[in-house]
Amino acid sequence: MTVLKPRSRMISVRLSEEEYSSFKHLCSEIGARSISDLARESMCALLKNLNHEDGRSISRGEFRVHMKKLDRKLERLAARIKASKTENQP
Repeated sequence: MTVLKPRSRMISVRLSEEEYSSFKHLCSEIGARSISDLARESMCALLKNLNHEDGRSISRGEFRVHMKKLDRKLERLAARIKASKTENQP
């Protein structure tokens, strides 16, 4: 696939083995090509949702609050994936 906007910046996030495994599983569930694509799409969606309809940008404080909410949602999702794996094991 051709990249229309070359990506030259990189961020790094440390994950536990459980988190990594959960995100890898999520990628296969939703059809994401990689954890990087999943993270990029999630962050882009977050930014899109954070911008007000009138085009104003949010403040850094508001952004931090939204990031904390996203973090909590990801933790809950990882826990649900882990629980479903545990339930499905013989």
